Amino acid sequence: MSDPNTPIEATPTDADVATEEATATPTETERTVVQLEEEGDIAADYIEELLDITDLDGDIDIDARDGRAYLSVNSSQDSNLRILSKPDTVNALQELTRLAVQAKTGSFSRLILDVGGSRAARVAELTTLVDHAVERIEAGAQAASLPPMSSYERKLVHDIVGARGFLSASEGEGRDRHTVVTRA
Repeated sequence: MSDPNTPIEATPTDADVATEEATATPTETERTVVQLEEEGDIAADYIEELLDITDLDGDIDIDARDGRAYLSVNSSQDSNLRILSKPDTVNALQELTRLAVQAKTGSFSRLILDVGGSRAARVAELTTLVDHAVERIEAGAQAASLPPMSSYERKLVHDIVGARGFLSASEGEGRDRHTVVTRA
């Protein structure tokens, strides 16, 4: 039984990370390519072990860009990797992988995991959501709210909205944080 006076370590949420990054100096938030590659290697080992345990085939590619480690798991053959490529499953695996990296490095990881092209599929879904929001605004609405999503997905939405010539802002707290699209 644990001591009730012992503090429990919490995993940082997207909001915690955003707050820390907004108040930190650039050297505190920017990871070197070597650090990102180390995160990628740790994450790849974790995912490879998971694939072995579940008897799934997949090739793992590691990339470091935009201050994040990116891990992509794909299969060159007709495999059952699609079992893991559902968005909620990928998000859960990404969080578990981030925890594995954090346990080894002692630092929070902003690693992005893609399984079987799931991220490209999600970008297509987000693009459709933005297109519908833009249509509502062009039809006379003052603003259009999108559903709650992660900070990474909101960043993608902000990029898509900006490319369409509209403005966007994140509103709400925690799990209710969402993007609102308006005219420029």
